[in-house]
Amino acid sequence: MSATAAPAPQLERIELPQGTITYRVAGPADSPYTPVVFVHGLLVDNQLWTAVADLLALRGIRSYAPVWPLGSHVVAMNADADLSPQGIANLINTLLAALDLNEVTLVGSDTGGALCQFTIDADHGRIGRLALTNCDAFDVFPPQEFAGLIKVGSHPLLLKPLLASLTPVAVRHSQHGYGLMFVGEPDPELTSSWIHPGLNDHAIRRDAAKLMSSMRPADLLEVSTRFHTFPKPVDIIWGDADRCFPLSMAQRLADAFPDAVLTRVRGGRTFISLDFPEQVADVISDARG
Repeated sequence: MSATAAPAPQLERIELPQGTITYRVAGPADSPYTPVVFVHGLLVDNQLWTAVADLLALRGIRSYAPVWPLGSHVVAMNADADLSPQGIANLINTLLAALDLNEVTLVGSDTGGALCQFTIDADHGRIGRLALTNCDAFDVFPPQEFAGLIKVGSHPLLLKPLLASLTPVAVRHSQHGYGLMFVGEPDPELTSSWIHPGLNDHAIRRDAAKLMSSMRPADLLEVSTRFHTFPKPVDIIWGDADRCFPLSMAQRLADAFPDAVLTRVRGGRTFISLDFPEQVADVISDARG
């Protein structure tokens, strides 16, 4: 099984107080369904969601896939932007308000799933539903497999040689890199597009380092103590072959929310939105009422 990059789509742009966010829109503007907003993780971009978004569009669901400032973005944020987990949660809610989106299904993966958890904890007024694929949770922030990368990446000057070390495909796709997160062989053009923005721009590395340097397991664990106050539906969509985020974590998440359903994706790893887009789209498009 191979996850491949789609042709580069035309991105919309929006100016927020924190800086410029680009995003892809899919699905009809007059959709009768509530909108979907995607949140990817560190050192990837919104291409993580393209196949899912296109499947949802065929079902009449409109979605928004922003490129969040997590190291693979091409437009740097303002130098003073708060890009801590709490700051990005505010950025997510700021974008929802700027686009006037309500009753949003917020979907997160990997680090982005943790950022969704910070977001609902800060303000879930515009969010009607949460969907989490394999992601950081509780005191796993980051997973042990990438703790060294996060420690190095916390320093912008060290992030460039780290990204340079991922230039060879064999290294980038090893079990110490992106290869750990896919079921099949990733598309090298896709993964290359994730590392080059940071390689080429100090301001992109600065943005990514802001998040990496402020990732504290205790902070995410504290957020989890308030999951019981989130009264809206939650879908946990989880690949059961993930070394970073085991299925036991998914069950723990499902148990922590008052209205949660766990869907197991057999054989899936972290990036199930690329390897199993149909199953992810099926769950997102299934209105449970």
